[in-house]
Parts: sequence; C-alpha cells; structure tokens
Amino acid sequence: MIVKATTDEQILSTREVMRQLRPHVPFDEYLEVIRRMNRTDGYQLAALYDENAVRAVAGYRFMEMLHAGKIIYVDDLNTDERFRSKGYGKALLDWLKSEAKAQGCAQIHLDSGVHRESAHRFYFRERLTIRAYHFHANL
Repeated sequence: MIVKATTDEQILSTREVMRQLRPHVPFDEYLEVIRRMNRTDGYQLAALYDENAVRAVAGYRFMEMLHAGKIIYVDDLNTDERFRSKGYGKALLDWLKSEAKAQGCAQIHLDSGVHRESAHRFYFRERLTIRAYHFHANL
C-alpha cells in the first residue's frame, strides 16, 4: 500500500528508511525539516508499506521549469536496504509516475549521486536516461 505521508505519525514512520539515504538529517529534527520543506517548497512524502512497515519512501515536489514545463522532481527515493530487489522501488516509482500524470506533468526528473551505481542500474531498467550534468558549489 502506498500512502502520502501527511500526519506526524506517517512522516515519522518514514524516518528510518529515509535516513538510510540521508543520514546527515538529524534524527530528532526529521519531522521539523520535512514540515518546513513542505511549507516552503511543496515537498511531499510517499511511503510504501508492507506488513505495516515502511519498505520504500519518496520525497518529491511539483514544479514548472522553462526547459521542461510542469514536472515532478523526485528529491529522494529509497528502498529499505534490508528489502531491496523485491519490487518496492519499482512500485513506488510507478506510483510517482501516475501521480505526476494526474497533476499534468509530462516528465519525471531526479538526481542521483555518482557513487550510487546500483540505483543507476535500477533507473536505467526503469527507462530513465541521463539528460544533463548537475553542477554545484559550496558557498
């Protein structure tokens, strides 16, 4: 079952799986950070539950860009490391695509760290392609 995590309890239920991907987010500040990102940037969470436990989580937002039009941008997508290769990531990505289409988006975008080779294999299998480099600089 996939649900949008909107209540404090639902958001907190995603914390363990999300922190596998984002361990730098302080444990005690997780709820506050998610709530702030939701208020300021429209960040949303979706969680895939199986046997009453979160197996995969996605953080995403809708935006409009001059080069792409209206898109869904997936900030975070992670399957619990203990339950990978069981179809949870695919199911959540398919849900994100459906949600995007329902919101009038024609594209899904995400960035993935260059070191996450197993994630890249998954994205290629799911027919995502590399279309650009993402540059950044610390200020």
